[in-house]
Amino acid sequence: MAVDRDHVLRSAAALLTRKSTATMDEVAKAAGISRATLHRHFAGRDALVRALEALGIAECEAAVDAARLDDGPASDAVRRLVREVESAAGLLAFLYTENQLFEGEEQNEGWSRIDGRIAALFRRGQQDGEFRIDLTPAWLTEALFGLLASGAWVVQSGKVAPKDFHHMIVELLLGGALRREES
Repeated sequence: MAVDRDHVLRSAAALLTRKSTATMDEVAKAAGISRATLHRHFAGRDALVRALEALGIAECEAAVDAARLDDGPASDAVRRLVREVESAAGLLAFLYTENQLFEGEEQNEGWSRIDGRIAALFRRGQQDGEFRIDLTPAWLTEALFGLLASGAWVVQSGKVAPKDFHHMIVELLLGGALRREES
């Protein structure tokens, strides 16, 4: 029987977003395969995390594309982006905490592309007078990723209703990022 790699990755992502310390045995069980089969596809946890990173990049790039970052006011594009990335937020939260595994290595070019596109959105918002200019686009991009991860964790823990995910993130980010008229 052929193993569906996408199914294994999505099963691993679903488990690891709920339990980041899950063992390879638990990942195999969640995917409905044996540990030996899992190891034939992923030599170890590092290989699995690398594959999950590729999935996370693909999901995030699809969300960025769907959000149409160049259309309309930048704040509206941020709202669309948060809405589009919501389904992948748990995986992104897991990957956000796993980045220490690869400290010292260059950032994956996929994340660099995504960071560049989101930073360009914040830069556009600054140039259009919509966002504060004292916060760098790089900082706003990292803040967005941090809020997405925190939102995913608080929803997953049951402390906040899933329906509040979008509102919490957008209001906190834009409430702090929007330029205020001087009195």
